Amino acid sequence: MPTPRRVWWARTLAGLFFAGCVPSADALEAQTNVVYDVVILGGRVIDPETGFDGVANVGVLDDRIAVVTAEPLTGTQVLDATGLVVAPGFIDPLTSVGAARLPSALYKVTDGVTTVLGLHGGPVDVDGMYRAMESEEMLLNYGTNVGHGALRGAVGLSSGDEEERAVVATSEQIDQIVELARQGIMGGALGIGFGLQYMPSTSEQEVFRLFELGARYGVPLHLHIRYLGPQRPINSVKAIQEVIATAAATGASAHIAHVNSTSPKDIDLVLALLEGAAAHGVDMSADAYPWEAGSTGLESSVFDEGFRERMSIDFGDIELVSTGERLTEQTFYSYRGDEKRDGVIVHFIPTETLRKALTSPVVMVASDGAIDARGRGHPRGAGTYARFLRRYVREGGDLTLVEAMRKTSYLAAVQLEQASPAMRRKGRLSAGADADIVVFDLGTVRERATYTEPAQTSEGIRYVLVNGVLVVDDGVLVEGVAPGRAIRGAPGAP
Repeated sequence: MPTPRRVWWARTLAGLFFAGCVPSADALEAQTNVVYDVVILGGRVIDPETGFDGVANVGVLDDRIAVVTAEPLTGTQVLDATGLVVAPGFIDPLTSVGAARLPSALYKVTDGVTTVLGLHGGPVDVDGMYRAMESEEMLLNYGTNVGHGALRGAVGLSSGDEEERAVVATSEQIDQIVELARQGIMGGALGIGFGLQYMPSTSEQEVFRLFELGARYGVPLHLHIRYLGPQRPINSVKAIQEVIATAAATGASAHIAHVNSTSPKDIDLVLALLEGAAAHGVDMSADAYPWEAGSTGLESSVFDEGFRERMSIDFGDIELVSTGERLTEQTFYSYRGDEKRDGVIVHFIPTETLRKALTSPVVMVASDGAIDARGRGHPRGAGTYARFLRRYVREGGDLTLVEAMRKTSYLAAVQLEQASPAMRRKGRLSAGADADIVVFDLGTVRERATYTEPAQTSEGIRYVLVNGVLVVDDGVLVEGVAPGRAIRGAPGAP
């Protein structure tokens, strides 16, 4: 915790800069006389909250940013950011909370990520998960939702084979699911994570009841929508309409996971629906990753009968994560029937779909992946943010740096700040914000991860701080540090 002296200095200096006021001579003298724990000098500072984009110095005391100023600063640890971008640490809202610990955290932090959030699912016992993780050393900040799939499992509803997934919850089971979800929220969940595409028998009544709960407690709903692809009459457009209608009727905040892969051929209409709903007061958002392939389990309901027509793919578009083997009709059914089921990468997303999704004002960046202890996974688990910056800022020029930093940090923080007041200090680079900071070289930043070699750290991420502690120094992981903290929800309703 900050010492009283440091709290005083932080409070004294907070709000002096980027707020339209001119600090007094005494205040300027005070800030230059402080010896900060960390000083970042001469970088191009981006604050996505205020839109500030200019060369400045950043002073850190303990776990907070104390000052951002053009005036010279003195620090115990000084980082030269000349020619580099200084921005809020990236917040990955769609990954595993386990990515907060090594070895997965290595690939996240060298991609500029300082906070990992498991918002697409989560446990039933949220408080128990937090308590267990708080006893471990974590490199990154982390948080979780309460997971709909786990809730259904807790009341005896299986998400196993096609026959089991077809069972519809009774009214009594829905009551139990809602109550367990409420307990998860009280235990610190940031929201409710849905996997409707993986549990297609989930009734509209069940969805509505959980949206009501989310609205009552001020926590968002994060959803894998019910249907994929353009096939009529039940397609991704219908699935998006279900979410928008339910959010509008209940007043809940709703978020669509990886809209790029759920609506690869319908992206124009889907984005128009999401943006239009948001413009008319419905709290809607989405995320996307900058890769032309998705990933899931081979046993998933995604591959239930009719999947080739729904997704406009063939067997050869499916690749085993473990070996890189492209499947045939014979190997697909053979492997899917094997108890030793494998994860797969599915190549089916048009490049233009990615550009449209990632430049939409309602879409933030999320990886939807992590690299496991054996170095396996989708390359999005290691190189999502560097690839996004390379493609859409440096090379494509589709987004300004301020716009890009909103998508990599600020939008996720704002979405969650009602559920967790701690998020009000994240996704910003201004006095009083948490010292989660990334310093990168826009001219060289790039992903090294590939489909065949996903366990590759990104280039161009020079420095990363988590809660004021340097964890990446000149592109290399700092050993022996574990500054990551739990981000718990704080329920706001009785």
